[in-house]
Amino acid sequence: MLRQLNTSQLSAENAAYVEELYEQYLVAPNDVPDDWRSYFEKLPRVDGISIDTPHKGVREQFLLLAKNSSRSRPAPTGSVSSGHDRRQVGVLQLIAGYRNRGHQRAKLDPLGLMPRPDVADLDLATHGLSLADMDTVFQTGNLAIGKEECTLREMVDAMDAIYCGSIGIEYMHIVDTAQKRWIQQRIEGKRGQPGFSADTKKDLLEQVTAAEGLEKYLGTKFAGAKRFGLEGAESFIPMVDELIQRAGSYGTKEVVIGMAHRGRLNVLVNILGKNPANLFDEFAGKTFNQSGSGDVKYHQGYSSNVMTPGGEVHLALAFNPSHLEIVSPVVEGSVRARQDRRGDRVGRAVMPISIHGDAAFAGQGVVMETFQMSQTRGYRTGGTIHIVINNQVGFTTSRIDDARSTEYCTGVAKMVQPPIFHVNGDDPEAVLFATQMALDFRMEFQKDVVIDMYCYRRRGHNEADEPSATQPKMYQVITNLPTTRALYAERLAEQNVVEASVSDDLVERYRKALEAGKSVVKQLVTEPNKSLFVDWTPYLNHSVVDDWNTGVPMAKLIELGKRMGQLPEGFVVQRQVQKVVDDRQRMWSGNLDLNWGAAEVMAYATLLDDETLIRITGQDVGRGTFSHRHAVMYNQKDAEPFVPLQHISSMPRRFELYDSLLSEEAVLAFEYGYATTTPSALIIWEAQFGDFANGAQVVIDQFISSGETKWERLCGLTMLLPHGFEGQGPEHSSARLERFLQLCAEHNMQICTPSTPAQIFHLLRRQVVRPLRKPLIVMSPKSLLRHKLATSPLEALENGRFETVLPELDSLVPEDVKRVVICGGKVYYDLLEKRRELGLTEVALIRVEQLYPFPDKRLIEILEPYSKVNDVVWCQEEPMNQGAWYNTRHNLERVVRQWQPELTIRYAGRPLSAAPACGSMYLHTKEQSALVADALGGKTV
Repeated sequence: MLRQLNTSQLSAENAAYVEELYEQYLVAPNDVPDDWRSYFEKLPRVDGISIDTPHKGVREQFLLLAKNSSRSRPAPTGSVSSGHDRRQVGVLQLIAGYRNRGHQRAKLDPLGLMPRPDVADLDLATHGLSLADMDTVFQTGNLAIGKEECTLREMVDAMDAIYCGSIGIEYMHIVDTAQKRWIQQRIEGKRGQPGFSADTKKDLLEQVTAAEGLEKYLGTKFAGAKRFGLEGAESFIPMVDELIQRAGSYGTKEVVIGMAHRGRLNVLVNILGKNPANLFDEFAGKTFNQSGSGDVKYHQGYSSNVMTPGGEVHLALAFNPSHLEIVSPVVEGSVRARQDRRGDRVGRAVMPISIHGDAAFAGQGVVMETFQMSQTRGYRTGGTIHIVINNQVGFTTSRIDDARSTEYCTGVAKMVQPPIFHVNGDDPEAVLFATQMALDFRMEFQKDVVIDMYCYRRRGHNEADEPSATQPKMYQVITNLPTTRALYAERLAEQNVVEASVSDDLVERYRKALEAGKSVVKQLVTEPNKSLFVDWTPYLNHSVVDDWNTGVPMAKLIELGKRMGQLPEGFVVQRQVQKVVDDRQRMWSGNLDLNWGAAEVMAYATLLDDETLIRITGQDVGRGTFSHRHAVMYNQKDAEPFVPLQHISSMPRRFELYDSLLSEEAVLAFEYGYATTTPSALIIWEAQFGDFANGAQVVIDQFISSGETKWERLCGLTMLLPHGFEGQGPEHSSARLERFLQLCAEHNMQICTPSTPAQIFHLLRRQVVRPLRKPLIVMSPKSLLRHKLATSPLEALENGRFETVLPELDSLVPEDVKRVVICGGKVYYDLLEKRRELGLTEVALIRVEQLYPFPDKRLIEILEPYSKVNDVVWCQEEPMNQGAWYNTRHNLERVVRQWQPELTIRYAGRPLSAAPACGSMYLHTKEQSALVADALGGKTV
């Protein structure tokens, strides 16, 4: 340490460096060099008290040491030998205490019921100080109050106002020093007093009045109707308005909002400018969807344009089901799509706002997944403003030790180190100040920010609820508590800013505006700039048409194949991958039949050549879970990646491929949001195994399968789900085909089981070339990726289309056929090989490649020549209660009746089972042989 003290590092001009080194030591001691850590460990403890929370601000001590750094034997404790110096260190530690834990003493709860811990770090005695020191002048260290020294009393008063008022800030968990310094300068410089102008205060009162006014009007006009009103959280409306207006001043052009139920109607009317008369008609039951089922009022989305200081901004409120937090990653996907469309790599042109309830924010795992995505390459959006409407109750649960295991509901957010602004919702000015800081921080550092607004539910969980049954004490307080508007109006009257009569007039004016049935948003743009959003008109009102030509000229296929074979000079490919590259060059030149990977990659190449945007995400999609895709190759010299498909399009960033984090729910929701915002693109999510989709079932149920009928939201998302029974046990055999088929109705999506490379080529192209926009669920094969029979000639890509039904492959005489086996997917090849082995010529094999919408007409056409059939079989490898049988049997029976009325169709497959598959390869093989034998003729085989 003596050597360290004698170096130039401890000169006066480097004191700030040493102080930051000390701060790093307090947060992560092992990250500091050993000799410095040894020195810091010897720094004095005030009055022998060991402080177990991180403390900062010992610059004065380091300055003093620096002045005496030429001493032959400097003593680390010599600089605090005097009583004043000892207390000076205590003062700096007190400052650190306020920064670390001042939020625990902040006045956050409007009800005054929030349990608060004793915070020793904010007590003078903890740091060797007393009331006798209050009028003593001390150095302020880096406390940003505009003075280098002042009395301890002034410092404590300032820090109480800054850190223990209506705003409590958690930010010391942030590792980045620049971000912490930014927050300190911003919050400490104001000393807890934002100093808003009289006009700003009047505008605040007007917005709070509007928030309260709508709820009161609805409560009177539609008494008892469920609306999830905003009463108790009225400051939320000026908060969202400020975010939009301030973002506009930064040049933001689009804001996408995701939120749950509470306050949604208020946002629709007072932020997005929905006509109140239309909302009233919905309450009265006079409004119906033109098509589909529609949805309840508090799930509805909306879009509009508003004017801001920086110009026109497009607002989009996402549709949201009752699974409260699932909308957050959907919003992120929509925002990323809009940013990509604008070439907005930083995230200033498009901004997401996610609005949460406290209970859901703390309880739902997708919150963590969404935060984890926030800084990853494939999913970052430049930072999200998270607003928690902290009702302090979840449905009927208000005990913290029932609701969560963290002090605050926002504890999960700390994993990505955002600043967290806890604020009292009954202080609109504090809310506005916190909002401005949050937005500015997001724009400065492009990362997430959390605003945790403490409020309450004046009407309980909903307007039909009786909250005092479960929260009697809370609602005794609420019953006697003036509203946020009343409190703020009284405050402004006391300040001589707004007279009481003027406040009352604002209430009356808003009520009359509602009755007039016109938009109450002043900034609403009545003739919006259409360039701010995507036109979906070309994709509307299309029916399902299967006969869609998706072939590509041979010359183009060969040209694209050559281009994809060109690697950078000096690029060394791994040995096995080199064989894939060499084989594909032979396939793409027509000298070898195509395998699955070659056909799939060629489909992407042809679409990119037409300037189609392609985005593929999922776990291991670059290589492909089963090592078939190799869309990304890595130089064996330096591990640099090369993606041939990125060099096909002349437009930049048309091919995006990302190996995702190990998430299904949030990632699939993100891609749904992306797909619903970019209709012309091919958006693909691939599951590592088909059963991984189980973890994203809420996205499938509430968005992918039903979004169109509920909200008239078209979506062309493609899901690739590996599916096939190959002895890998219950978890990795089934993509739960039966679940998807059960969800099918009203032509809501497409379920396909392609079995040849040409089929996947045409299927992927059809998803883009055909203007119909429906989700596509592909049950992708696993063993067929390299199966010797699952190949296609290059010519099959030149002419043709995706065939919903594939006819008999071998040259059978139709009149000799006595049995027809209808199947789909991998089991076809098991049947084909066994039939050829046995030399059966009286059994025809027909593949249904699209299970929904079911291709009745095409199947009948293919069955027609087989006039002598006396046995029709549906064969599947899944158990009877799974797979396609239960949900497709009625379609098959209808087709058979039309073709041969006297016949019925029987089942061949595994028996009923609670699990998808057995766990023994021996049993799997035995079961597979049995179902193949049953399908081909039972005992006669």
